[in-house]
Amino acid sequence: MSGARIGVCDYGVGNLRSVERAVLDAGARAVISDDAGILDACDGLILPGVGAFAAASARLRQRGVADIAVAFAASGRPLLGVCLGYQLLFDDSDEGAGGAGLGLIHGSVRRIDAGGLKVPHMGWNTLSLRRRHPLLDGIAEGAFMYFVHSYSAVGVDDADVVATTEYGGRRVAVAQHGSVVGTQFHPEKSGRDGLRIYANFAALCARRPSPAAMA
Repeated sequence: MSGARIGVCDYGVGNLRSVERAVLDAGARAVISDDAGILDACDGLILPGVGAFAAASARLRQRGVADIAVAFAASGRPLLGVCLGYQLLFDDSDEGAGGAGLGLIHGSVRRIDAGGLKVPHMGWNTLSLRRRHPLLDGIAEGAFMYFVHSYSAVGVDDADVVATTEYGGRRVAVAQHGSVVGTQFHPEKSGRDGLRIYANFAALCARRPSPAAMA
C-alpha cells in the first residue's frame, strides 16, 4: 500500500470511475474533485479525459482545473495525463475548433496521417521504450497497451519522449517533462501492465513529501 492520496480531476469529460478503480487497485487513495483546495492537498494528480480537445480545454478553464493543474506541476508534485488528458498537457491542438492546451510539455496535437490505416488508432499496440522512467518500471519492451485516438502529439522534444508506438509512423505514446508525465493509451484498459503503471505512479506520489509537510 503506497498510502498516497491521488486527486482525479473532474472537469466533466473524464473516464473517472475506471481511473478511480485503477488507483484503488494500486493501493492509493483516490479523490475525485474539481475543488482547488481538495486537489492541492493531494500527493499526486491525474488528468483523465475522453472526447474532443476544444471542448475539454474549455471545460478545464471554466471549472478552474487548468489553473489547479499548472500550479500543481509548478510545485514539483507528480501529475499524470491519460489519453485526452495527456493531449491537454501540450501547447495546442488543431482538432475541431482547435484550442490551447496547458503547455506543460512542449508540442502540438495533430490529426493522425496513418498512410491508409484506419483512423482512429484503436486497439492494442506495442510500446518501444526510448528511455527509462519510473512510470514504466517493470514494463517490458514491446508491452501491449490499449489505444483509442485520432490525434497524436508532434514536435515533442526528444528529451521528453519516454516511449513510442508505431501506427502509420512513429507516435509518441509516453511523454514527460519535469514532474509531468502522460500516456496516449489508457493504462486502466491495458490489463496487468496498465495497472502496473498506476502502481508506479502511486509509488512516485508516495515518495513526495505531503503538502502539509512542505508548509
